[in-house]
Amino acid sequence: MDLALLRTFVAVHRAGSFTRAAALLGLSQPAVTSQIRTLERQLGRPLFLRQARGVTPTTVGDELAHRAAPHLDALVEIAEAGLDEESGLRTLHVAGPPEFTALRVLPALTPLVGQGLAVRASFLGNTEEILDGLAAGHHDLAVTTARPRGGLLVSTPLCDEEHVLVAAERWAARLSPDVLLGRGALVLEQLPVVEVHESLPFVSRYWAAVFDGKPAAAATVIAPDLRAVRDSAVSGAGLAVLPRYLCAEDLAAGRLVALLDPPVPPLRTYFLVARTGTLALPPLARAHEELLRAATGW
Repeated sequence: MDLALLRTFVAVHRAGSFTRAAALLGLSQPAVTSQIRTLERQLGRPLFLRQARGVTPTTVGDELAHRAAPHLDALVEIAEAGLDEESGLRTLHVAGPPEFTALRVLPALTPLVGQGLAVRASFLGNTEEILDGLAAGHHDLAVTTARPRGGLLVSTPLCDEEHVLVAAERWAARLSPDVLLGRGALVLEQLPVVEVHESLPFVSRYWAAVFDGKPAAAATVIAPDLRAVRDSAVSGAGLAVLPRYLCAEDLAAGRLVALLDPPVPPLRTYFLVARTGTLALPPLARAHEELLRAATGW
């Protein structure tokens, strides 16, 4: 049996789609379809059921994937390990949200850079775009705020991020705790809002978790980077919802004030994602382990 056909089959099985498997393998979709049909003719059994959106493996397809995938992954590991030893260098392509990747992920990978690992980072704010790029092979590891579905990608919870409602002192001084406890949402909605998008993603999540509702406010300042949102809030532009790690120093220095202290603060979970089977590769495994180790202190 042709190993190239098995490699294509496993890619389709994991991707759940001829289109996504083709992107991952660097082949055209007709080429992938032709290879799967050839393999099905050789076996005399259908391997996938074609559906409107993607494909579903048959019982035979699942059994073949279970038997073949580990061996194909092992061959890739051998090839990659040999390349790594010869060159003494591997480039790791990592993707994630701009702020978290810049302030958390890249510093955590510094020890591996000292060991000869090269790193290339892509700052992407859209989770779907990050996962599509990872599935297509443009990235080796990715950090997302949503757990991927299907068998093509494997994810591990990385850390939880606490969100804080903050503003500069000049705004906080106008708000008494009693007023906020009694009608906090209505009072806060009278303040200017700084956000990353017109849809108010951070403020909306905070309002849903704390006030069990939707904010009626409109953004006064829009900046598609949380670091710019933080700096605008520090300058007095209005209230903002920020990850605590991003504003901890400003809170400690009094440049920002936490407007509320809810009993259960809103949280967002980050996931470390890779293509299935690639974590057997030594460079990826080291980077994965280093990020998980660093995340215990986040």
